[in-house]
Amino acid sequence: MTDHRIGPPHFGSEREMLRAFLDYHRATLAMKCEGLGDEELRSRSMPPSTLSLLGLVRHMAEVERTWFRRVFEDQDIPMVWSDKIDFQAAYDASGSTRAEAFGAWEAEVEHSRRIEREAESLDLAGHQPRWGEDVSLRMVMLHLIHEYARHNGHADLLREGVDGTVGA
Repeated sequence: MTDHRIGPPHFGSEREMLRAFLDYHRATLAMKCEGLGDEELRSRSMPPSTLSLLGLVRHMAEVERTWFRRVFEDQDIPMVWSDKIDFQAAYDASGSTRAEAFGAWEAEVEHSRRIEREAESLDLAGHQPRWGEDVSLRMVMLHLIHEYARHNGHADLLREGVDGTVGA
């Protein structure tokens, strides 16, 4: 596992810092999956959990899609792996491949980056229907950083369980 991540800057505007931390966490998830084949990426943590590295990638594709496209831009698009709003469905990667999961995740990350770049302000709002409340782009970006940070902790443990690799 090679660390190709670019660390967030120590100084910058709020937006530059949010963007950098979000990209850093995206790169961390990709790094945790580096060098593993489909079977290793599907390796589950412990029964009955379906949690795997590939499941985390699939889940984060759903998170990116939901928060940037469905919530912030109010796009009426389905989830990637669920006919209803079920974030748990993405975790079951038993029939998934690296190409499928990473293809979806990378596409959603690019959509998210475009949406963020094109937004004039972090104060612009979208609507989170599950909460019945409006949320700012700032909150969306912070929520994504939170999601990645939490799941990258899971990725640390999953990767160690697959091949003993620990560290950044």
